[in-house]
Amino acid sequence: MRSLVLHLNDAITARFGPASVKYAVTSVISVLITQAILFLLFGVMRVFSAVTSNVVATAVAAIPSYYLNRRWAWGKSGRSHLLKEVIPFWALAFIGLWVSIETVAWTQARASAAHVGHLTDAVLINLASLVAFGVVWVGKYVIFSRFMFGTPRVPDPVA
Repeated sequence: MRSLVLHLNDAITARFGPASVKYAVTSVISVLITQAILFLLFGVMRVFSAVTSNVVATAVAAIPSYYLNRRWAWGKSGRSHLLKEVIPFWALAFIGLWVSIETVAWTQARASAAHVGHLTDAVLINLASLVAFGVVWVGKYVIFSRFMFGTPRVPDPVA
């Protein structure tokens, strides 16, 4: 099994590059943090509404996501550049959050209208959040790799 995983990792890394694989792993970590906090705050503790829980979960998960993306996935070190890295990262995080808020609010309204139980509602809310961020994920990768953290591409010399 271990050799299969290593072979798969090598094949994916060869096809998409190590930064792409690390970005995907970072995204999985961020999703796990977001989903755990969202389910804990809304599903278990019931301390906030679904939307507020989603905002808190996203904000908390964005912090390790930034550092993992910048340092580990894209190999950047030193001080972060406010205009080229920090502000665009948070802008993308808030775009994802906005899409997620709309999706979570819509889902909660439908779940309430259907009179589902709280556990079902909580699971649907988590799924809605996950789908919303999945939609934004590809766009963030392109922006991270081409404009923010990736190595600028040097055009091939004309032969």
